[in-house]
Amino acid sequence: MSKKNKNDQKPSKEFIFQKKNYIFLFIGIVFIALGFILMSGGGSDDPNVFNPDIYNFRRIRLAPTLVLIGLGIQVYAILLKPNKNKE
Repeated sequence: MSKKNKNDQKPSKEFIFQKKNYIFLFIGIVFIALGFILMSGGGSDDPNVFNPDIYNFRRIRLAPTLVLIGLGIQVYAILLKPNKNKE
């Protein structure tokens, strides 16, 4: 009873992200990993000795900034529209 139109085509199997998206995702992951690596350390082996190196610029300002930049790049990579020049 129902007729199939010639216009009804199977949906093409495409990836949601393209190469450009994956490049930005990888760059964001690198920024986040670098931020966490820079944030680590600075502790003391002896719990009775205070190490003021834990409050230096690298751990307080630089590392969290890198993590936030990496998260921003991740959001940009997800929201980046792929090129739809195919017709």
